[in-house]
Amino acid sequence: MLGGQPWDPGTVLDCSPAARRLGVRRGQPLGSAHNLVPEATFLPADVPTYRAAFEAALDVLAAFTPAIEGETDPARTAFGQVFLGIEGLERLWGDEPTLLRRVAASVASLLPGAPRAGIGNTRFGAQVAAVVGERDPGRAAVPRGDRETEAAWLAPLAIRLLPAKPEIHDRFRLFGLTTIGAFAALPHSAVVARFGVAGGELHDLARGMDGRKLRPRRPVTHLRADAELEPPVEELEPLRFVLHHLAGVLCEQLVARGAGASRATLELELERAEPLRLVQALPEPVAVPDLLERLLLARLEVAPPQAPVTRLTLELDGTAPAAGQQLGLFTPQLAREARLRWQLSSLAIRFGADRILRAELRDPQAAVAHDRFALLPAAEDLAGMPAP
Repeated sequence: MLGGQPWDPGTVLDCSPAARRLGVRRGQPLGSAHNLVPEATFLPADVPTYRAAFEAALDVLAAFTPAIEGETDPARTAFGQVFLGIEGLERLWGDEPTLLRRVAASVASLLPGAPRAGIGNTRFGAQVAAVVGERDPGRAAVPRGDRETEAAWLAPLAIRLLPAKPEIHDRFRLFGLTTIGAFAALPHSAVVARFGVAGGELHDLARGMDGRKLRPRRPVTHLRADAELEPPVEELEPLRFVLHHLAGVLCEQLVARGAGASRATLELELERAEPLRLVQALPEPVAVPDLLERLLLARLEVAPPQAPVTRLTLELDGTAPAAGQQLGLFTPQLAREARLRWQLSSLAIRFGADRILRAELRDPQAAVAHDRFALLPAAEDLAGMPAP
């Protein structure tokens, strides 16, 4: 038993599987755990060491995705549990089984034991997959799909996997409910009437309806991906292919968060030359790889690298909500406004922002024609673009 001696005022931080089978739970008072298992060995806890080790593991996992959630306080029940948002990572890290192996290997030297990992469409599905996948690796991932798919995957599993209080599990046994599927098949209104609001939430989980969102440990301020080029690349066409791939990887992650990039930074490491860094403001927050590729490639055409490229890095500022536009039923041409902003940005890159102007009407009745209008930059967001 980990947490201190039975007479200490603390709680159980962790326990052996044998103690868990006898009713000991994390967060339980040490004295209560001693009453259940008086012959157990009680060990003191080194809380600062546990916290530091887990924070180091979270920092390593952040290299896979910035969308990472983890509790670093050993006194909290969720300590030791990590959620990773892996949407859009397949092209960067490989398929799901490959990603599982890489994640487990990355933290193997930082944690006292082998981590349990699972993939699901929801938080609860991933938790269950991690538990059942320890004994059956073939079930370490929930099949991709909607809530019905996850509910069907959960159905044959033991109802004790639901995160219910012991008294609720006792009532499940009283009603003869042994599987998650049997519980999910009950009418929702009847479950709420019998088990209350908490029972209704458990019923939602059993039906694949876990609506809890990922809460990133740190705000996702930007996304980054890079590719090493071997051998070094001199032509723009191969660079365009790599740029399109990286833009697609990052945009998939933005789409999963309902966000759009408002700025793109492209950095090229050159052979025997200083790196080339290009920062491009975008006309509107988007997560469309073709648009990003088009603008960044225009920047490279205007100022091509002067030496072979050994590494290409793309970073997107993805903190803004993705831009959207309400289109009229009879005026589909409204979509042209968004396209025009991107065309103006491309023209500003090629010819200079100071050459893309618009006319603003001032005083139509002015005696001098020069006072009737003024020529201004075509768009405010073009003002900071470099001249070719």
